[in-house]
Amino acid sequence: MPGATSKHKQYTLITWLVGLLALLGLAAGCGDATPTVPVLPTEQPVASTPMSTPAQQSVALTSTPIVAATIAAPSEATNAGPASTGTLTPGSSSGQTTPAAPSGKTYTNPVLHTNFPDPFVLEDNGVYYAYATNGAGKNIQAARSTDLVTWELLTDAMPALPSWAKLGGSLVWAPEVTKASDKYVMYYVARDKASDKQCVGVATADKPDGKFKDTNPKPFVCQADQGGTIDPDVFRDGDKLYLYYKNDGNCCGMPTRLWAQELAPDGLSLVGQPSELVENNVPWEGRVVEAPTMWKHDDKYYLFFSGNNYAGFEYAVGYATCISPTGPCQQATENPILSSRMTQKPLVVGPGHQTLVQVGDQTWIVYHVWEVLPSGMTSSNRYVYIDRLDWKDGKPIVEGPSTSAEPAP
Repeated sequence: MPGATSKHKQYTLITWLVGLLALLGLAAGCGDATPTVPVLPTEQPVASTPMSTPAQQSVALTSTPIVAATIAAPSEATNAGPASTGTLTPGSSSGQTTPAAPSGKTYTNPVLHTNFPDPFVLEDNGVYYAYATNGAGKNIQAARSTDLVTWELLTDAMPALPSWAKLGGSLVWAPEVTKASDKYVMYYVARDKASDKQCVGVATADKPDGKFKDTNPKPFVCQADQGGTIDPDVFRDGDKLYLYYKNDGNCCGMPTRLWAQELAPDGLSLVGQPSELVENNVPWEGRVVEAPTMWKHDDKYYLFFSGNNYAGFEYAVGYATCISPTGPCQQATENPILSSRMTQKPLVVGPGHQTLVQVGDQTWIVYHVWEVLPSGMTSSNRYVYIDRLDWKDGKPIVEGPSTSAEPAP
């Protein structure tokens, strides 16, 4: 029957169109709805401790398929915020917030498109020096820039490790540098042979680009009974220096805490006893608080830090307000203020291990982010991002993570 044949053809065509629309809907849903996002595989320990420390080590991830997990969209408050800030003093900021005027020059993250984990930036005579965890065959990676955007990679900032440090493996982490007296002083992490824990060492150099040397017979700070000590941060407040660090409790099933201790004027010895500032006791932090960064703005003290699983989307940045450089400190209720972006492409996974830099009236936050490959898998690379950090009503607001063109510093 002709009528039946025509109806059959119409039915076949409609069925084909419905199937095509369904396929298109699925394709759109992968990027537009609540996405399924790659989660980094569990890494292997780098030493004989029961667990590798999920904070600073340079990981070697494989190309095996990554287990996907559905991620809830982050709170809008995490990335909200307005204008900028002002200051004249390195390591601090002050002044009223004023909108940043676009200069015409722009940048797009990442600004350092190479594996450069746990970045720290030192400004010295108008030049920025960045330092990072081991990689590319170097104990301490280093780079140099005049604008925070274009970077020149340098040679190993510390080619030789001290006698107390274990050689081999990915065990040299998270360096920070300050100028004290006529020397540049570096605080860094290495594996202590005696305790078999990650501990903080101190090294010196005549120039910010090295070569730094640690001639001490033992680590500078080593809380071996609390899992070790990592993530040193140095802060100057007037004529005083302070060192901040984390006890590496998550290596061994113990709590993690951030600590502060005064330094001698030359930065080479400790003064008094350490003060406990923050513990991982808020849900977003998971088992870890780490990477402390003390900052001063409008005569108030802010302790920035990272929390949760460094190797996944849970990693984020928060802060606490402190009465003094050695506390006490109160965690902000709006934490985290910088977190993974999982609701639009390109995905931004695991922003953290932050440092802050003041450029004129504007505070900038520098941090690392995991590379996400076109396949949706993460690589072993952590790239360097920068974003504005503005101040509103005494609170820091991160304008990021950004992946489009932004006004340059």
